[in-house]
Amino acid sequence: MAEHTIFTSKEEAFLEALVEERVPFLLVGLAAAALQGAPAVTQDIDLWFSDLSDPRLSRALDRVGAAYVAPGLNNPPLLAGGGSDLFDIVIHMHGLDGFEEEKKRAVLIRLGRVEVPVLPLDRIIASKKATGRPKDRAILPILEDTLRVLHARGPEAD
Repeated sequence: MAEHTIFTSKEEAFLEALVEERVPFLLVGLAAAALQGAPAVTQDIDLWFSDLSDPRLSRALDRVGAAYVAPGLNNPPLLAGGGSDLFDIVIHMHGLDGFEEEKKRAVLIRLGRVEVPVLPLDRIIASKKATGRPKDRAILPILEDTLRVLHARGPEAD
């Protein structure tokens, strides 16, 4: 049976390039929650980078024909082309520790040929609670139920 994933082959290639170039990043947000079993749908894939000026990020983007677009007056930083279009750059996670501390808590989830560092579900919940936007509050019961199910299954399910 084929492995199921929420990503296209181009998106997986981009994530593989990030991992292979050793770019410090975390997959966060609802896509990260979905990878951990949450029945959630999102329109984008949020990535949190340690350093957007890291040359390893540029190399990974070059490998897949993508580019980093620096923030402008009315635009946040973004990625374009090469399977990176659905990825959004996150520059701050509300309610969490800094990138380096959160990276230590990451869970590794296999996507394609590589394992991708993903923000754990309990930390996604903490951030959504801290942000407090209506859309974040609306998804919290689903994320919390998923976390309870994962904990009930034990460490082998995580």
